[in-house]
Amino acid sequence: MHASPEHSRTRRERTSPSTARAPFGVREAAAAVLTVTVALYIALVAFGNITDFDTNRQFVRHVLAMDTTFRDEDLMWRAVTSRTWQDAAYVAIIVWETAAALVLIAGCWLWLRRDVPRARRTSAAGLLMLLLLFGAGFMAVGGEWFAMWQSEKWNGLDAAIRIVVLSGVSLLTVLATADRPGGVAHPDRSGPSGPGTRPGVG
Repeated sequence: MHASPEHSRTRRERTSPSTARAPFGVREAAAAVLTVTVALYIALVAFGNITDFDTNRQFVRHVLAMDTTFRDEDLMWRAVTSRTWQDAAYVAIIVWETAAALVLIAGCWLWLRRDVPRARRTSAAGLLMLLLLFGAGFMAVGGEWFAMWQSEKWNGLDAAIRIVVLSGVSLLTVLATADRPGGVAHPDRSGPSGPGTRPGVG
């Protein structure tokens, strides 16, 4: 008994690798380039903090100690003067940066393989980690709670804003790859209709 041409075509569509992946166009290429850019940047930041440990340790110490702010007595109770806690915070920042870099590097690899759904999820996770660190951590906690904006010498708000903007734009670009119609094949579109399927409904 020979299979009909229609059944053969359906079987080929089901097994074809292209139906399991979203198309790779301009939006996907832009998302990949931005992911690579941010991954490279944060990897170099983490590497610099590890190999030149003391430079930014002094930054974290002064920010937490609030010793270069206006020293308003209504705010100084927030200061963290323990060197142990200051260094623990700095190490935690480096660990978080390193983890975000590794997640983004994994996202880069998935973009290279054109595995768009997994690349999108992985890249979005890494970018959200950076938004949390530099948005909530540096801008909110450092800038407002520890009044970093008052310091002329130890003020990292400009750098934090740049990273937040870059990460935010990258995240929006990455998420935009999910808007492509027909990006991922649905079983009910590629296979024959049956009692439990509704043709044309995603």
